[in-house]
Amino acid sequence: MRAEVAAGSVPVGGGVITGGVVVTQPVDGTFVAFDATCPHLGCAVRAIAAGTINCFCHGSRFRIADGSVAGGPAPAPLAGLPVVQDGDTLRIG
Repeated sequence: MRAEVAAGSVPVGGGVITGGVVVTQPVDGTFVAFDATCPHLGCAVRAIAAGTINCFCHGSRFRIADGSVAGGPAPAPLAGLPVVQDGDTLRIG
């Protein structure tokens, strides 16, 4: 397991970045997780805003629903990680 996150801390339509992982909630009750490493040059993504996960190194953006590339130089999506929900705890990885 890579990280544990409280489900209540992940906003609907947004997400959180912690412990090298990104956890998003694109729609109410659906949680998705990704490795926080940008596939462009290995920088860590640093922000989630307006439906995208953003890497400030070179401007790559990824969709919160599936980690696919929304813009920038990234050649591939963010790597997905399994999410297991146990009550209010999300276990990632």
